[in-house]
Amino acid sequence: MLATDLLISGRNLARHTRRNLFLGSAIAAVTALLVLLGGLTAGIREAMLDSATTIMTGHVNVGGFYKITSGMAGALVTRYPDILASVRRHVPELEYAVVRGRGYGKAVSEQGSMNLVLAGIDVVTEPRFREVVQLQAGDLDGLKEPGTVLLFEDQAKRLGVGVGDAFTISAPTARGMNNTADLRVVAVAKSVGLLSSFHAFVPIGEIRKLYQLKADNAGAIHLFLADPKQAGRVAARLRDDLARDGWKVMDADPQPYWQKFQRVNSEDWTGQKLDVTTWEDELSFLTWILSALQGLTGILATVLMVIVVVGIMNTLWIAIRERTREIGTLRAIGMQRRKVLWLFLLEAALLAVLGTAAGALLGWGLAAAVNRAHVAVPTAVQFFLMQRNLTLSVHGATVLRDAAGIALVTTLAALYPARRAARLEPVTAMHHIG
Repeated sequence: MLATDLLISGRNLARHTRRNLFLGSAIAAVTALLVLLGGLTAGIREAMLDSATTIMTGHVNVGGFYKITSGMAGALVTRYPDILASVRRHVPELEYAVVRGRGYGKAVSEQGSMNLVLAGIDVVTEPRFREVVQLQAGDLDGLKEPGTVLLFEDQAKRLGVGVGDAFTISAPTARGMNNTADLRVVAVAKSVGLLSSFHAFVPIGEIRKLYQLKADNAGAIHLFLADPKQAGRVAARLRDDLARDGWKVMDADPQPYWQKFQRVNSEDWTGQKLDVTTWEDELSFLTWILSALQGLTGILATVLMVIVVVGIMNTLWIAIRERTREIGTLRAIGMQRRKVLWLFLLEAALLAVLGTAAGALLGWGLAAAVNRAHVAVPTAVQFFLMQRNLTLSVHGATVLRDAAGIALVTTLAALYPARRAARLEPVTAMHHIG
C-alpha cells in the first residue's frame, strides 16, 4: 500500500516538474548552506581544540594559586607529583598527562620587545607537541637544553631574531621583583592563530630557575582524555575527589587562570588552592567566536526555513486549487478524508526528502572540494579561525540530523493546506471551476 501511495505522490510531483524542481532546489540550497556553515563551525571548534590543547591547556587542567600573603598570588602548583598520583587514581578516562610551567615576562632583543606568556615544557614527555607544532626553522630537541626558547614566526619577526639568536626575558615575581634570563632561540614554528601570538615555549627547568621554584613545583598539570567530550564531567568529579583527598580546591569558575588573579588576590587566605578547569574554561575568552557563528547560522537558517515553509504552503495551495475537481471525484468514489490528507503530506515529505538528500550531498561535496583546495586564510582572520587553510569539518551524524530536521519542518508546513484539501465536500469540489 505504501508503495502505491509513493507512486501516486511521485506521479503528482512529476506532473508539475518546473514548480516542484524550483521548490526542491530551494530546499536543497538551504540544506547545503546549513551543511557548509555547520562544517565551518565544527572546523573552527576542532582547530581551536587542537591548537589550544597543544599550546596552553589540556582537556582538563589541574592548576592553582599559591599565596605567600593574602594579597600576593602566583599561578603555582606545589607537590605536583602527589597531586598527579591522586589524579591518576581518580581519572580512569586519562590517556596521558603532562606537567607545564607557567610564567610571564617581557622579551627584549636588539631590534624590539614584546610581552610573552612563557610555557615551560619537557619535549621528551610531549609527543603530541611534535605532531601539531610545525617548525619553520630549527629543531625541537634544542628545547632539551637549558636557556633555550621556541618562538612562533610572528614573534620572531617582531623581535627580529632567528634560530641561534638570543634575547633577554624579564619576569616579574610575586614578591614584586624582576628576574632576568638570556634565552637562545632554537626553533621557530609556524603561527597557529591567536594563541601563538603571545605564547612561547621554554624548558620547564628554565621556568623554575627564573622564578626560583623547587623541583616539585609546576604551573599546571594538563590531562588528556581518551574522549575530550567527557572533560566537563571529569573536571566536576575530580574537584570532589581532590577535596576528599585533603587538597584545598577552588569552586568551579569558567574563566582562564590569568583572569582569576584579581579575584584570588582579593580573597583572604594563604597557602595553596587547586583550580580544576576544562579546555573550554581556559578558552572562554575566545568562545564568543563560536557563539557568534552559531548565532549567525541559526538566524540565517530560520530566515531560509521561513522562506521554504511559505514556498511549500503556496505550492500546495496552488496544487489543491488545480486538483480540486480531482479531489472531489476521489471523495465521491469513497476515498476517506484521512487518505486525502495522507497523500498530500506524503507528496510534501517526498519532495522534502529528495531536496534535503540532494542538498546534503551538494554540501558534503563542496566541503570536500574546499578542503582539497587548501584555501589560504588571510593572516588577520587566522587569529580568530585558528586555521592556516580553511577547513570544513563535516560529520555524517550532524548532516543526517540537519537534513532530517529540514525534512520534518517542510513536511509539517504542508499539514494545514493538506487538511483543507481533505475537508473539501465532494459536491462542492466537483463543481469547482478553476
